Amino acid sequence: MIYKSKDGDIDLDKITRLYPAGVVDAHGDIAEMSLEWCDMSGDKVKIIEYVLVFDFTLANVEVKDRKVLHFSSKDELIETMTEVAQFFQD
Repeated sequence: MIYKSKDGDIDLDKITRLYPAGVVDAHGDIAEMSLEWCDMSGDKVKIIEYVLVFDFTLANVEVKDRKVLHFSSKDELIETMTEVAQFFQD
């Protein structure tokens, strides 16, 4: 299954993990945090952007193999998550 993203084709058959996150700036430290955490703590940190991470990294492999889509709003992220989810229905 190939998802045609704005940043190129993504082979969904090779995904080992797929997850959304918020990229936050917590007093100078930049980190990916869960959407739930962002919802609960968004007033304490600056949310820089939202991301959808397609991780292809196999178990016990040190070098990360991932494709990350970047979004300026949570709504854009959710819209793309909905598109990707359609590939996994049936």
